[in-house]
Amino acid sequence: MVEPIQLVWVFTIFVMLLVLLALTEVNRSNKRRENEVMFDTAAFDEKVKEYNFATKEIHTLEKLVRASKFDNKDAVMNSSTLFETAVLDFYEARDVNSIRDETLDSVALLREKLNFTAKNPLAKIKSTRQFSVGDRVDVILENGSKLKHSEILTKNEKEWSVLYDGSFGPASSFIGKRIRIRWTRPEDAVYSAWLVVKSYTSGSFVIEHTCALEKVQLRRWVREIVDFPVHATFADGSTCDGRLYDLSAGGILIGLPVECENGRHIRIQFELPSFGVQDVEIEILRSLGHKNPDYPEFFSLTASFTGAFGWTQESVLQYIFEVHKVKKELENADK
Repeated sequence: MVEPIQLVWVFTIFVMLLVLLALTEVNRSNKRRENEVMFDTAAFDEKVKEYNFATKEIHTLEKLVRASKFDNKDAVMNSSTLFETAVLDFYEARDVNSIRDETLDSVALLREKLNFTAKNPLAKIKSTRQFSVGDRVDVILENGSKLKHSEILTKNEKEWSVLYDGSFGPASSFIGKRIRIRWTRPEDAVYSAWLVVKSYTSGSFVIEHTCALEKVQLRRWVREIVDFPVHATFADGSTCDGRLYDLSAGGILIGLPVECENGRHIRIQFELPSFGVQDVEIEILRSLGHKNPDYPEFFSLTASFTGAFGWTQESVLQYIFEVHKVKKELENADK
């Protein structure tokens, strides 16, 4: 009769053998990936020649390729998203803090040469490493306080720093606490993330990079120019009247007599022709200042619908459809 302890030993040995086989296969796969010729190696070599990369930059590209999960060798040069994905895989596999500075500098230079930074309006934004020194950002503290007129002061592949003027206490008191960074690319989107303050220097917070960026589209929908009265109600119960400048199913451009910080939530009411009064919550995305010459006393604010806005969204879509239909009929009648 087989003893229970013997069954346990047999099962343990069987599991260990399976684990050993799995580790052997992973090791073999990694060695094959590191040493064998990959798909589209010829395309990779051709693109390297086009960009006239230095020897060190080519070696760094090779490291990114080998660290990535892409089958095609030239994938890292095909888009900013694929490039940043490969960079993240490389940094996680090798530990960014253990990689030599010259290699990190080479990665940053490759990003510039490939035109994958946020300065390129066609580049997709995936990582804070794509931002640039001097970019304006908003810094929101966990208690909701906002630091106005902040900017990116320094940036490398390991970390970056943003201006802090001491408005809400010494910078040292924020170490280990979260701050929210908002960066706006005009005509694109607002990108934001909660990040932990790693350390501080004179006049700045030092934070780590992230690829976990939230994105709120600025121009996702077809917009219609309007001029509707709007009534706004703030969280503290105060109210004011303004104007609705343009309208889409995703958001609005609104004019109010008070400036509102990015991220602020407001309740608004406005009458949509043929659809009645709309009551919806919005989130302020960006203040454009006194932009509308017809209403110089108002601050122009871009905002997106938030909360339960499905009914309003449907009404706005139908309204815009009807307006465009009438415009098209008038254009055809004039021909």
